[in-house]
Amino acid sequence: MTKKQSAKTDLQPFGRRYDVESSDEIDVKALQTIPYEYPGKDIVVDIETDEFTAVCPYSGLPDFGTVRAHYVPNKQLIELRSLKYYLLSYRNVGIYQEHAVNKILEDLVRYCKPKWMEVVLDYNVRGGVHTVVSREWGKRRAKMKKR
Repeated sequence: MTKKQSAKTDLQPFGRRYDVESSDEIDVKALQTIPYEYPGKDIVVDIETDEFTAVCPYSGLPDFGTVRAHYVPNKQLIELRSLKYYLLSYRNVGIYQEHAVNKILEDLVRYCKPKWMEVVLDYNVRGGVHTVVSREWGKRRAKMKKR
């Protein structure tokens, strides 16, 4: 291209967004538990996946992040395959990051009824902003370290 030539573009302003699904599409029924065979013996279970995806309900753009769940089981453990399917059901759901952490925690607590649980969502940087949101449920024991 010479100095006299200019690149012609047909780019249009982005006055659009893509449709997203409602939170009704989150597949809570995918969650399953298995018995914890050592009730009374407290352990901390740490689960992490960097494959979490949801959609910004404002822009329709995807949010990618890492989900970390830490919990002390009571009588039930979260079955990991079912957790994977549950988290996958967020893929096209429009949900704010701060709301997603609440929904995930409440659903997991309802299903496995732990003594204590914390869920952390660590989102990838978008627009130069890094967001980490977390919420705890139950009473953390004194000797449990912050993860």
